[in-house]
Amino acid sequence: MQRFSKSLCFVSGMLMAGVAHAGQAEQAYKRGDYATAVELWSVMAKTGDAQAEDNLGTAYAEGHGVVQDYVQAVAWYRRAADQGDAQAEHNLGSLYDRGLGVKQDYAEAAIWFRKAAGQGLAVAQTNLGLLYRDGRGVPQDYREAATWFREAAGQGTPIAQYFLGLAYAKGQGVAQDYAEAIAWYRKGAEQGNALAQHDLGVAYAEGLGVTLDYAQADSWFQKAADQGNAGAEYDLGVSYYKGLGVPLDYVQAVAWLRKSADQGNAKAENSLGVAYLDGHGVKQDTAQALILIRKAADRGDSTAKANLIKLDPPAKKA
Repeated sequence: MQRFSKSLCFVSGMLMAGVAHAGQAEQAYKRGDYATAVELWSVMAKTGDAQAEDNLGTAYAEGHGVVQDYVQAVAWYRRAADQGDAQAEHNLGSLYDRGLGVKQDYAEAAIWFRKAAGQGLAVAQTNLGLLYRDGRGVPQDYREAATWFREAAGQGTPIAQYFLGLAYAKGQGVAQDYAEAIAWYRKGAEQGNALAQHDLGVAYAEGLGVTLDYAQADSWFQKAADQGNAGAEYDLGVSYYKGLGVPLDYVQAVAWLRKSADQGNAKAENSLGVAYLDGHGVKQDTAQALILIRKAADRGDSTAKANLIKLDPPAKKA
């Protein structure tokens, strides 16, 4: 009996020490003292602490406190995942998904995402939904994708709310329903998701599921553009160029079109080229216009291809 009591005290002491180490490690990590955090997690990991193992995996994946090493990250994530740690299951799946530290294997990624998703981890539910949507590692199944997006969206995950909205907009796995798409876009947009903000803006600009309202469209384009969303930068530039929902302003238009074009958006490259051609918001420069329009055409933009034929007759012969 006495021996049993001592064992209990010993275990209790270990647990208390583990909790203390966990708290100290978390604080060290938050203040940027990664080396100390790694040292503490390493001590905890030796006792089989799954959370510490997962945290070590992340330290190796991000190169915080240690030399970045995806192979080591995989090893630590696997130790924690084998204990059923949902976050580690997802993280391991993510490395298989991206081919970091292991050979890219979407089927293996799906296995680990499914384990974590089954435990209710929203990010895993979202990523599993994407695999089903795109048919990577699993048979393409829009209905299954929408099911997982809905699970994560119901937990308030902005990106999942966006993907569920997109499914409704396209009628993929669910009956096409623009009003429902708008409802989910709005949920994601109000939480700051740039993709949702942009697509909500597009809906207002085209009157899909809502009354056409250029001012509302531009408001959402602005929010997304301020986060660097190339599509929103382009659409906001077009609004200023045409005076849709905002005062016509070629200088502002060019500024936003340039931001989008710098990210490789073909539509923006073409529109910026047209601005140079017409001298709207910039000094007229036919040579620069050709450079930009040709870039867009090379990316496959049909409008740019048509413009190039008009501007560069030899291209027509080719």
